[in-house]
Amino acid sequence: MVAGEVSGDLLSGLLLGGLKARWPDLTSMGIGGPHMERLGFQAWWSFQKLAVHGFNWELLRRYREIVGIRDQMRKRLLKERPDIFIGTDAPDFNFKLEEDLRAAGIKTVHFVCPSVWAWRPERMEKIRRSADHVLCIFPFEPELLARHGIAATYVGHPLANVIPMEPDRAAARLALGLDATAPLVAILPGSRRSEISHLAERFIRAAALIRAAQPTTRFVLPVVPGFRAVIESLVQQCGLQDSVTILDGQSHAALAACDVTLIASGTATLEAALYKRPMVIAYHQNWLSWQIMRRKRLQPWVGLPNILCAEFVVPELLQDAATPQALADATLAWLDAPSQDPQRLQALQTQFVALHHSLQRDTATIATDAIQKVLQS
Repeated sequence: MVAGEVSGDLLSGLLLGGLKARWPDLTSMGIGGPHMERLGFQAWWSFQKLAVHGFNWELLRRYREIVGIRDQMRKRLLKERPDIFIGTDAPDFNFKLEEDLRAAGIKTVHFVCPSVWAWRPERMEKIRRSADHVLCIFPFEPELLARHGIAATYVGHPLANVIPMEPDRAAARLALGLDATAPLVAILPGSRRSEISHLAERFIRAAALIRAAQPTTRFVLPVVPGFRAVIESLVQQCGLQDSVTILDGQSHAALAACDVTLIASGTATLEAALYKRPMVIAYHQNWLSWQIMRRKRLQPWVGLPNILCAEFVVPELLQDAATPQALADATLAWLDAPSQDPQRLQALQTQFVALHHSLQRDTATIATDAIQKVLQS
């Protein structure tokens, strides 16, 4: 198995639980993180080795290292010949590896269809060459893939079965030691180094503006290992030490506890939607990466909640629009919504509940059934 990023580790861990329930003696190894390791996964490399944001500078800087890891992985897997290879997300890393393994007769499954319906449709041919089967987390994807000769199964989104339909905000705040009544904003600037460098300062400066406008507002900020010192320094620079609670991980707890979240575009935005939380989505990267991505977009939306609802149900502030003031204003609008615009808030809750229901399936069982068929084919 190969999982990239925090979200890939989480999804792979949920899938691995189903695989081990079906095959208790299963042995798994490759690239992963703590969620997978808790289920006995042998991580040859950490998933953090694959976490790259953007298209040019960071990728170029780390290209040789990442390609070197893939080459080592390929040689080891061709020698050991596992029964099946499962690549979770990380398509730029996994597709080439899957293609080589499949050509050598090793069964391959790709978990999470790349967002070819949103951008980079040329990846369809890569998917067809690389994967014996694709496990899809959105209901419209299998039909789309079938039109290109790609076998796929809709398995639901694993997180839809983990996140409660009605999250307990009061219990989450109690567990985190947070004020039960103060307005609370969860700040999620991402898990990759480049996301932190592009968004963390913007988010924290926005938090300072929010506090200036509403002094009772408090903030909760989950950080992944290795970035706590950077975040603490930014919080101190903005004079927010008394207003921001920094957590080691626990992004789900932060989303359950908050009233609104200021969040980087990515899988976390879907998690926020499943927690039924209003959000302001932001995205920022270097200029060249943004120009490349912007030209490859197929839809007007970037955030997953907006894409899945097919409308701008939550604001997106991208690139130059993602200023601290604009981020603060959009967040304050959500904080004021219960009294100023309750219909907007209720409409959002209704849409997110419907979205949650549409993504609920027995993911582990359906995915494991599909993997078993691949093994028997």
